[in-house]
Amino acid sequence: MKKYIILLSALLVLGSCDEDFMDRYPQTSVAPEEFFKSEEDLELYVNGLLSLSGSGSYLSDQSSDNMATTGAIEIKNIMTGDPSSQTITGGWNWGRLRNINYFLDNYEQAQASEEAKGHFSGLARYYRAQFYFGMVKRYSDVPWYEVTLNPGDEDLYKARDPREMVMEKVMEDLEFAANHVRESVPSGTPGLWAVKTFYARVALYEGTYRKYHSEIGLEGSANGFLEKARDEAMSIMDGGKFGIYTTGNIQSDYGSLFSSQNLIGNPEVILVNPYDVNKDRSGDVNYTVFGDYEQSPSRDLVMTYLMADGSSFTAQTGHETMGFVEEFQNRDPRLMQTIAYPGWVRQPNSDPYIQSLNKNFTGYHQLKGYNNTVDNIEVGSVDFPVYRYAEVLLTYAEAKAELGELTQGDLDETVNVLRQRVGLPALDMATANASPDLFMAEKYPSVSGANQGVILEIRRERRVEFALEGYRYDDLMRWHAGKLLEIIPEGMYFSGLGKYDMTGDGVEDIILIDKDSDIPTGDAKEKNSLGEFLIYYKAGTIEDNVDVFLKNGENGGNMVTETKVRTFEEPKYYYRPIPVQQVTLNPNLEQIFGWN
Repeated sequence: MKKYIILLSALLVLGSCDEDFMDRYPQTSVAPEEFFKSEEDLELYVNGLLSLSGSGSYLSDQSSDNMATTGAIEIKNIMTGDPSSQTITGGWNWGRLRNINYFLDNYEQAQASEEAKGHFSGLARYYRAQFYFGMVKRYSDVPWYEVTLNPGDEDLYKARDPREMVMEKVMEDLEFAANHVRESVPSGTPGLWAVKTFYARVALYEGTYRKYHSEIGLEGSANGFLEKARDEAMSIMDGGKFGIYTTGNIQSDYGSLFSSQNLIGNPEVILVNPYDVNKDRSGDVNYTVFGDYEQSPSRDLVMTYLMADGSSFTAQTGHETMGFVEEFQNRDPRLMQTIAYPGWVRQPNSDPYIQSLNKNFTGYHQLKGYNNTVDNIEVGSVDFPVYRYAEVLLTYAEAKAELGELTQGDLDETVNVLRQRVGLPALDMATANASPDLFMAEKYPSVSGANQGVILEIRRERRVEFALEGYRYDDLMRWHAGKLLEIIPEGMYFSGLGKYDMTGDGVEDIILIDKDSDIPTGDAKEKNSLGEFLIYYKAGTIEDNVDVFLKNGENGGNMVTETKVRTFEEPKYYYRPIPVQQVTLNPNLEQIFGWN
């Protein structure tokens, strides 16, 4: 039976930065001297601070080149609109920090052991590091607060602190947490290894960000962060507590991580967000991830997956004009455990699913996060892997590659362990560096040097391994690859009007007709050789009143999702402006990187 901690949030108050922010006790109105008395009080408060990523992360790649979306996504609106501090008003929220600092200001009052105080204060500092990491990613320079503020405090109206100083404080918090948080904790809460995983993630992000972003002028300190990422990842690997989940079934082991009813105890899962409908914790995202909700996987993502023999799909002759059935043949098995493939069967049906095509979508349907069952209890009770050991391995490999320290042995302990799970040939460092993949090199022109090829392949591995889990946007930002977001996502390729097999059995399932034809009704529809009615779609350009938009209209091409030009202005769009209302309240907050 699944066990997890019940979150207690009654103590916490959320708020935004205004004239009375950080001027409240928690909403219970209990003064600190009346509450912080025992270890149980510390535990109660810190449990209320618990914040885990969950099943909604399967929708997060809408902000990246992994997905097309019809949703009002911030970065898409920025690239296609006229953004300013008056139109971008979200994100400048400080209530959570107030809750964290309130605990750190008062926990020492409790009658508890020093070990217990260290553990719970370590968790609070871990949460503070998470908070500030999010703020730095969004704004770069931000005010640093490590105590609870009251009205009249001068620091309430301070200017931004430099990114360099804030990230130094973040790393200090994470170092303290890594030295004090317990290894053994209740399921569904962060312990030592979760803290270390996040520590390594932050260090890798900041190290690569500083290396590839000259506008912040911190290139000289990049290696220090990369070394910390390397060392924290290695400490987890050396700990021997985790491993890549595998039963030897290359066609299902990877995908099972995202459809399991119980990930507690899974050797790959360092921290789990446990869902259980019977405990009023539902993680149901079936409707939103599958089909024509807002998002659909891009063909660019599909093309990134290798062939089963380890060669590049984009090196195959005619790959640009391969249809849905052909492009899924002999590929990295993770592709078919992430995206619905030809011949996939959707419950409760017994016949292969025929992809539903619709305008503004790519035709591809997402499997990751989708639970293929009609049992609503099972659908809502799929656990979410917050931190996976796979991330630790790829963090280690990338950090060492960026430092120029990577060896073939390192690859064999990291990237090749992931490839082995799905039956792919091992990545050979010498081969990768001798002939970097052109498809990847065109995406990341800032990568150069002796390790160019292997860095590109590690980036491919990250994109594939974590596809549709919400990693991609942050990766593009830290790699200085925002220009990739200018490319409008496209979908499946069709050669033109006519009949198409969508299930891989050689029998046509759908028919594309011209925009001026009428779709027949009833028995007037044509049947295939199995006696099934064909599914009809009108096809044309995005300007036409049709069901499927094709790049070249009736002459075929990739499915088109939109045509509005996107412009990613560098370095400005790697950051966000402080909302104008906050600058009005605090004139010491100045906009940076060209924002107004």
